[in-house]
Amino acid sequence: MDTTRILGSRGDGPPVYTYEAVPGVPPVSVIRLGHELSPSGIPEAHAHSHDFLVLAYFGRGGGSLRLGDRQWPVEAGDAYVIAPGEVVGVGEDASGLRGAEGWGVFFPLEVLGSQAPGAFLSWRSHPLLLPFVRGAGNPGAQRLKVPPEDRPSWSWRFSALDLELRERRDGYREAVLSHLTLLLVELSRLAADVVGDLRLKDEPLLAEVFGFIEEHYGERISLRDVARAVGLSRSHLTTVVRRKTGRAVGEWISERRMAEARKLLVQTDLAAEEVGRRVGYGDPAYFVRTFRRAHGATPLGWRRAGRP
Repeated sequence: MDTTRILGSRGDGPPVYTYEAVPGVPPVSVIRLGHELSPSGIPEAHAHSHDFLVLAYFGRGGGSLRLGDRQWPVEAGDAYVIAPGEVVGVGEDASGLRGAEGWGVFFPLEVLGSQAPGAFLSWRSHPLLLPFVRGAGNPGAQRLKVPPEDRPSWSWRFSALDLELRERRDGYREAVLSHLTLLLVELSRLAADVVGDLRLKDEPLLAEVFGFIEEHYGERISLRDVARAVGLSRSHLTTVVRRKTGRAVGEWISERRMAEARKLLVQTDLAAEEVGRRVGYGDPAYFVRTFRRAHGATPLGWRRAGRP
């Protein structure tokens, strides 16, 4: 908590907390969660909202949380994805997080924007991170379940992120960004059924678009191919997708390819050229340029930074 100041402002509704980063320190904060703190790092005695992104994970369950108009009993393995503006509070039984233990990480919207460090450029409006995005039929918060076999690695990742922020050893800024990015990768895997989720939220066109991209991102596809697959003109498809998601179809294709490239770079020892080929880039030099432009690092640089 020494890396930020959390400021509250009161109006007609619940207080809104804002994130003010300390100069020179990565705009990321980690806290331990228990019976006294909500996922936003605010004492849980009152309902509140915030202007930053929150990912909360519980290794041990207990009590309940109210997020917006929904209440959830907190269970072991729960991961809560909370968007800015969502009202966070204790359950109606006032048990709070009694007995629960976990972690919370939060960071401001600017981290995902065009002025952020290179490692985060590709996460802005990523299709596998739609739970964070308000609008396009998505709620401001949702609960995902971490499988039992993956829970130790989730706890370790939060603990490692916390250690880097507390000790601030040489290279900690890069390590913090890498740990957070890998947490977001793990989150994207939990929310991998984006297509089905969009269908449930009455977004059949987006479901078709993302479904086609998911099936063919490893091939040489373009806007023309996606438009043909969903039966629309390229101009009309571009207009609709940009209006609903804030991104162009070509950007979604690139985002999905980059997500898979990051995964392969961290989880395998494949040469960068082979990674590029598997995600749809036949020209190795073009893949490296594209990856560097999106992440501020070469594929091999990303691999070195992302491995513990």
